[in-house]
Amino acid sequence: MICRRHLMATLALLPLAAAPTLANTFPRYSKSAFDEAQKGGKSILVVVSAPWCPTCKTQDPIIKKLLSETKYKDVMVFEVDFDSEKDILRGFRANKQSTLIGFKGSKETGRSVGDTSPLSIEDLIEATL
Repeated sequence: MICRRHLMATLALLPLAAAPTLANTFPRYSKSAFDEAQKGGKSILVVVSAPWCPTCKTQDPIIKKLLSETKYKDVMVFEVDFDSEKDILRGFRANKQSTLIGFKGSKETGRSVGDTSPLSIEDLIEATL
């Protein structure tokens, strides 16, 4: 039997569950900006995410923390929405949300799917330098 106190606590948390998720926390993918970054030989991280994806929510603070470090300050990030940008996903051959793809200029340097290990995400970002 559920006591009133537990029911009220659960109801109080419902707005948090419906709150906006971490999707779109990075700059949106733009073909022209991505192409320009590739031509300029920039370090690039493409983040494929979905607002409902728990793995994406776990990756988000890891990526933000890493990118706040001085050595990764010049890495450009482009976010692609898994649910609404299917043409872009096909171009990247990304079949799942929580896909991370690293580039150094036009060369793909690595990719991961569903990875939430800070060390391996850092390795992926490091490979773009």
